[in-house]
Amino acid sequence: MKIKQLPEAERPYEKLELYGEENLSNAELLAIIIKAGTKKETSVELAQKILNLNDTKIDNLSFLRNLTIEELTKLKGIGKVKAIQLKALCELSIRMSKPTNYKKIVIKEPYDLAKVLMGDMRFKKREIVKIVILNNKNEIMKIKDIALGGTNIAHLSLKDIISEPLKMSAPRIMLVHNHPSGDSTPSKQDITFTNYIYEKALEFDIELIDHIVIGDMNYTSIFSEIMLDKK
Repeated sequence: MKIKQLPEAERPYEKLELYGEENLSNAELLAIIIKAGTKKETSVELAQKILNLNDTKIDNLSFLRNLTIEELTKLKGIGKVKAIQLKALCELSIRMSKPTNYKKIVIKEPYDLAKVLMGDMRFKKREIVKIVILNNKNEIMKIKDIALGGTNIAHLSLKDIISEPLKMSAPRIMLVHNHPSGDSTPSKQDITFTNYIYEKALEFDIELIDHIVIGDMNYTSIFSEIMLDKK
């Protein structure tokens, strides 16, 4: 059955207009982006094939971010233009989740920082380490990448961590890194490294107030969960 043969209230375009986008299934929303199916499949059925490409254990749409144009175009009915449209949609969703200006955001608890960085870092395929530089009111002054892709966190030096806050005469810092696996549980290495940086940074009058690990829609504060004595 073609989309046009369905009752109006069941067609994705009309259904969104009548009931709102929140009442559409994932397949129906994707069908609107795809626009047209094939002679044998409706756009909704084709969208469901895309959703079936999710071979992760995570039951959400984040896997779409990691699909390549080549993987998408292997599906009959998905040409290069549709694949590019889907990739553009994924990137827009990530950018929409980022704050337009993080400066002067006050970090009162780990969630405040996780909220700022989760939308971007949860999708990264490789590990990224960031330093968040704070003033004495816990307002964000700067966020800087200090290790990109595959650099083992234990290989970072004290200089990598404190050189920028020293230049800015900043009294406090936080560290953030992601786990591409989606599991935010800190490793023993993460905890040992955090303890080392905490002790060494104090020698330069810089306080490490937390180290947050970002997973897929989850995060762990190493200070809150593991190192309560450092708070």
